Amino acid sequence: MTRPFRFGVNMVTPASGTDWSKRCKRAEELGYDVILVPDHLGMVAPFPALVAAAEATERPRLGTFVLNTGFWNPALLAREIATTDALTEGRLEIGLGAGYVQEEHERAGLPFLPPGERVGRLARTVEALEGLLGDESHVPPSTQRPRPPLLIGGNGDRVLRLAARHADIVAFTGAKARAGAMIALSAEELDERVAAYRGFAAGRETPAELNVLLQLVAVTTDRAAAVRPLLPYLPDMTEEELLKVPLLAAGTVREMAEQLREQRERYGFSYLTVLDPYMEALGPVIEELRGT
Repeated sequence: MTRPFRFGVNMVTPASGTDWSKRCKRAEELGYDVILVPDHLGMVAPFPALVAAAEATERPRLGTFVLNTGFWNPALLAREIATTDALTEGRLEIGLGAGYVQEEHERAGLPFLPPGERVGRLARTVEALEGLLGDESHVPPSTQRPRPPLLIGGNGDRVLRLAARHADIVAFTGAKARAGAMIALSAEELDERVAAYRGFAAGRETPAELNVLLQLVAVTTDRAAAVRPLLPYLPDMTEEELLKVPLLAAGTVREMAEQLREQRERYGFSYLTVLDPYMEALGPVIEELRGT
């Protein structure tokens, strides 16, 4: 069954209280379904920012995209989640990831573990939260029972197996690490990652919602010109291959809408997130796709 589209905006640009409220209200006006906040040093603190977003809006859900579990003690995180879920009247969605920025861990005075150990910490955090938030005696109690919807982000096998067991939403990174940088996956590489997840999730009764983050949105009549400046950063890709990368949306409003429909058919991506600098650009596409 094809899921209807859902759209989120990841608010990566810090703002004062008044400006934050205005931007959240604008996201609601443009039709975004979810207002999201990342978890990086140098950006806003996730939970107070989401409470403020809830105060400024009525309809959108609120989420973390995604929390770095290396920053959090599970018991304290459970308290933050339950309190924020209550203060937002059950609008919270919780997104978790393993973390990937070594410099942020160093600034915070926290160890930057090897990849396998970071994924292990993510798994332990997910399991601890399941127990803590599902416990009816937990104080404060979560408004949504047994817990808010859970998103897990990543694309490695261990993360995808964890998501297959626990996540209501799976956010595919759409990139791979190479020499300390994140390199976009080709369309074919992402095919393989989605197929791997589907294999791990074969026994699920309820399919998860699949998400991808759009790194670029360009309204243009010349799609090739819009993505051409990225070619020096992706030397293994041709211009034609780059135009097929699901992280990039370029073209007229109608062309982008068709691109996103095709990607939903190919990969199952029905929940699309955009970075806030592209919030306005995607607005007409949301209107074009609403209800489909």
